[in-house]
Amino acid sequence: MNFNNVKFLTSYGTSSQLPKPSRIEIAFSGHSNVGKSSLINKIFNRKSLARVSATPGKTATINFFDFENIFIVDLPGYGYAKVSKSEKERWNKLIGGYLNDTTRHLGLVFQLVDMRHPPTKDDVTMINFLIDSEIPFVIALTKADKLSRTKRGERMEAFKTEIPCFEDIRCVVFSAETGEGADEIREIIEDIAADEFAEEGEEL
Repeated sequence: MNFNNVKFLTSYGTSSQLPKPSRIEIAFSGHSNVGKSSLINKIFNRKSLARVSATPGKTATINFFDFENIFIVDLPGYGYAKVSKSEKERWNKLIGGYLNDTTRHLGLVFQLVDMRHPPTKDDVTMINFLIDSEIPFVIALTKADKLSRTKRGERMEAFKTEIPCFEDIRCVVFSAETGEGADEIREIIEDIAADEFAEEGEEL
């Protein structure tokens, strides 16, 4: 797959605006300021495909990107405190409306967690939701370059008790600065797309 061959399609501010599913979708989810936009830009070799902001909570819409035979879906960052209660509720309805829509062909969710810290309460809630809903997901541990090898080991050990079912979940250690983990994430996306092609071929 050509990871340069991606383009922004459109944004949706409410779940009622979301288009009917027509392709397999791969979504990216995470707490505000976890580095989601930076990860997406790194994976697709762009500087500004997804908007990177110093202000947490900047992504307040669901953004769709066209990538060959699939859609890449950038979900709003959750958990940012400095927004109004009504805005938080809108975000929750938007994310929930997307993830709870069983008609969508959601192939995988990349759930981002900041490797430097224990997962937030919202992170754990999201991971439990993905497990309970049987939505396939991979955890991307971001900002890995900020930690020494010793600290990395300590955090990985701590995650075993901090993240539900951690030892049974596939995790990718990622750094937008060094590119660590980028190829592994691309391979996962390629595997999902290949499975979709295979299923379409069987139907034909």
